[in-house]
Amino acid sequence: QVQLVESGGGLVQAGGSLRLSCAASGRTFSSKAMGWFRQAPGKEREFVAAISWTIGTTYYTDSVKGRFTVSRDNAKNTVYLQMNSLKPEDTAVYYCAVTESGNSWYQPHRYNYWGQGTQVTVSS
Repeated sequence: QVQLVESGGGLVQAGGSLRLSCAASGRTFSSKAMGWFRQAPGKEREFVAAISWTIGTTYYTDSVKGRFTVSRDNAKNTVYLQMNSLKPEDTAVYYCAVTESGNSWYQPHRYNYWGQGTQVTVSS
């Protein structure tokens, strides 16, 4: 089992920044990557970003490229999502998740463990 604890959500004005953290514990040695997803009311959960645990390769959905940065601290088993130039359409509950799969990290069903989610609200 892997436990994930997220933090860093909140309310911010458009154009502002937030940094989300996701601390992993437990059997993390089988993990290949950590992803960030978000879900707005009435919408499906969507992929935001992912980073591999080993070589640090990153992936982003097009709508956040150039604004969001995913990074990791392997010593702390923690992954971060730095979100800059936030827009109202970024408002959602953000989830971190761990996958033991070696590919298709943009697909939610590839992930084995999920955090509880943290609310991000961007006001206009």
